[in-house]
Amino acid sequence: MKEFKDFCRLLLKQKTRLGKGLVFLLIVDGAQMVVPWILKFVIDDLSNLPLSHSLPFYALIIIGLGLLVLVFRFFWRVMIIGASRMLERDLRKDFYHRLMSLGARFYHQTDTGDIMARATNDVRAVQQAAGFGVVIAADIVFMGLVALAMMFYISRTLTLYALIVGPFIAGCTYYFGKIIHIKFEHSQEGFSLLSGKVREFITGIHIIRNYVQEKEAIDDFDKTNEEYFNRSMDLIKHWAGFRPIIFFLAEIAFSIILFFGGRDVITGKITLGSFVAFFSYLDILIWPMIAIGIVINRVQRGTASLKRLNRILTMEPEIKDRGKEKVEKGIIEFKDLYFSYNGASVLKGINVQFEPNKRTAIVGTTAAGRTTIVNLLWRNYDAEGIYIDGKPIANFSLENLRKSIGLVPQSTILFSTTIRDNIAFGKPKTSLEEITQVAKKAEIYQEIMEMENGFDTLLGERGMNLSGGQRQRIAIARALILNPPILIFDDALSSVDSHTEKAIMANIRDFLTQRTSILISHRLSAVKDADEILVMDNGEIIERGTHKELINNGKLYTRLYEKQKLEELLE
Repeated sequence: MKEFKDFCRLLLKQKTRLGKGLVFLLIVDGAQMVVPWILKFVIDDLSNLPLSHSLPFYALIIIGLGLLVLVFRFFWRVMIIGASRMLERDLRKDFYHRLMSLGARFYHQTDTGDIMARATNDVRAVQQAAGFGVVIAADIVFMGLVALAMMFYISRTLTLYALIVGPFIAGCTYYFGKIIHIKFEHSQEGFSLLSGKVREFITGIHIIRNYVQEKEAIDDFDKTNEEYFNRSMDLIKHWAGFRPIIFFLAEIAFSIILFFGGRDVITGKITLGSFVAFFSYLDILIWPMIAIGIVINRVQRGTASLKRLNRILTMEPEIKDRGKEKVEKGIIEFKDLYFSYNGASVLKGINVQFEPNKRTAIVGTTAAGRTTIVNLLWRNYDAEGIYIDGKPIANFSLENLRKSIGLVPQSTILFSTTIRDNIAFGKPKTSLEEITQVAKKAEIYQEIMEMENGFDTLLGERGMNLSGGQRQRIAIARALILNPPILIFDDALSSVDSHTEKAIMANIRDFLTQRTSILISHRLSAVKDADEILVMDNGEIIERGTHKELINNGKLYTRLYEKQKLEELLE
């Protein structure tokens, strides 16, 4: 019931357009209801010659009604179906906006395929319920009541006979309606699983091929596909069983009227024209009876899908954007910073300050908590103990905070557009001259110029037509062009060779010293010139100092450095 109320509230957003469409629809339905009555007069006239009106007169009336139906059917379709498309557009927009506001924890806990299924299939199901679902519901009410009234006017007895099957139709509708709602929701969940599996296989196709796991991947997909098929077939079986039962009950009603109505014509209780009109109105009434099942199916699907959509639409963003402050100097300070993912402690009492005009590096063991620091600075998660320019990080507006931090992540994401647009992503109105300058600093300019279309070269999905090193250098250029007060490199040079790495670091040396710079890296050669190096292990800072000081300490940093030097020699 709650989902149905939500659905009705959704419809009210398009009440003006839907209202006009329903008026046009009722005009069409009204014109169709007149035709059987005209047939009654024609048949009765033919039975009692001479004709009171000429046959062309009756034909012109029917043609006129046909033209009326033609014109207003166009208008109700434009209004009602158009309103459902507007509702679909707004619902998809609201859904996308909500996705943009939800934090990283939501995306870690929710499968991408499930999100895609809700954004496509579920939104479409709501649109269909709001479009033809509304049309059929209006037909049921108007045509059903008018047809019933006309039948009652012609013969009360025959109308009562026709309504014998009514309770059976209502019972079937109620029973199947409940089951279809449950089965459809179950089917949609299966589609979510299938979408997630497809996305997983497409993004991981190179790994699947490299490990020669094509057969296993196909078998895994086939299992998920079969599960979705079984769920869909379960839904179809119930829907397929519902309609034949309704049609069978309708045929029983026709048989009853044929017998008793034919007998009344023979005995003279009603005229032949009245019998034909009654039969026509019964035929019209059967459609609302059958349509009850269709509209229940549409609305049940729509409300089930709306329920799935509302689970995300009603989610409150974990990260509240209530701050008004703006980053000025870019001084970052962690005071007794603790953080955990689902109870697992990741950062344990971090105390450190990142200052402007100072290059601070963070190195350490795997899963030491280095990347978590980036997530907290970007407010992908919230934690107490983070200050910028002496103020709690929650006091800053999310837009200003994130624009003030230039981030180059290890996992580079590029978009299916030109190289120019990818570099200027955060600053769309950037000139080609500025783009060229940052491309040169990132040591990617020459390679771009060797491409057929230069900066206008179109990239494939996620930039897969570039090498890993090229993607990382474009991401570096994308961060540099923002000229942010805070710059973070999160293992941003992991895919480039040592020669290119040295060239990039030399190019941006002055750029880094003019702002708060944080260099996170597992490759110590990339950070040995930093003003201060923080060594992390198991969520704690266990060493800090310059490269020379840390080497002389002979602790973890020394061991990591010597190990990497040995690996370079072996290569």
